[in-house]
Amino acid sequence: MESLTSALRNGPLLSREEFDRVFGELNAWGRWAPADRGAWSRVTAEHVREAARLVRSGVTVPMALPWNTVPGPDNPKPALHYMSDLGDVEVPEPSAHKDFLAADYHGKAVSHLDALAHIAYEGRLFGGRVASDVVGAGGVRFGAVDALGVLATRGVLLDVPAVRGVGWLEPGEAVHAGDVLAAEERLGVRVGEGDAVLLRSGHAGRRRALGAWDSSAASAGLHVDAMPLLAERGIALLGGDGDSDVRPSPVHGVHSPIHVLAITAMGVPLLDNLDLEALSAACAAAGRYEFLLIVSPLNVPGGTGSPVNPVAVL
Repeated sequence: MESLTSALRNGPLLSREEFDRVFGELNAWGRWAPADRGAWSRVTAEHVREAARLVRSGVTVPMALPWNTVPGPDNPKPALHYMSDLGDVEVPEPSAHKDFLAADYHGKAVSHLDALAHIAYEGRLFGGRVASDVVGAGGVRFGAVDALGVLATRGVLLDVPAVRGVGWLEPGEAVHAGDVLAAEERLGVRVGEGDAVLLRSGHAGRRRALGAWDSSAASAGLHVDAMPLLAERGIALLGGDGDSDVRPSPVHGVHSPIHVLAITAMGVPLLDNLDLEALSAACAAAGRYEFLLIVSPLNVPGGTGSPVNPVAVL
């Protein structure tokens, strides 16, 4: 890990007090009802119709990583997949072949959606609910993934490596508000109300080229100073090919400040661990970085999120 952390560019560093001021500025508690859908409520039928008008070529691009059952430095709890019926259980005919899937998906190896119950800050969820009052062994009673439903809206790819002419950002490199603005200008797109913003750092491409690393210790992602801009633009969803946070965290005592600001302060669900390499190529070929995005999480009552395979349609 020394080679990854020797030249970190995750700063500037922030104190807890500075971070708390940003949290207060971005706090959207009380803005929507029902509160457990959060900023997802920004997306209206008109947003969906406008996003549908972006479909021109009909090219579809899925973004989920392959189901990863192999242990590694970024996958300490591998997903499970085994056959439960090899065609020898039920009386033929026909024979049936069945398998079993399971995952501890809130990590670095499974593409997933974080619902609003996933992150509490100082003991409180989005909207001010006391986490211990609504989170139990049987699931959550506020901010669950089943409250979100399906999202269809305009997606915007902020392809920072493409803007810089590199294959990927190095682990530990922060993306700042100025980088977001530069990407918008270079790519000819502007983030707006109800959008789903996807940040490409080239994480998946780097992993394929150089191998896995402990991305919980070092990964490229957003700096805290980018969040006021995204809040001002009124985004509904944030995602990336990492987990949106630059790591190590630039905030003393807060290991995932982007998770806290997006989910707990702003009510914005997160998409983590996407594979954005094919989408990068498709957007470059199309000459545009906006598209219809469809996100359909599993309907898990009381769930804090869901494995998911978002799809872009160009």
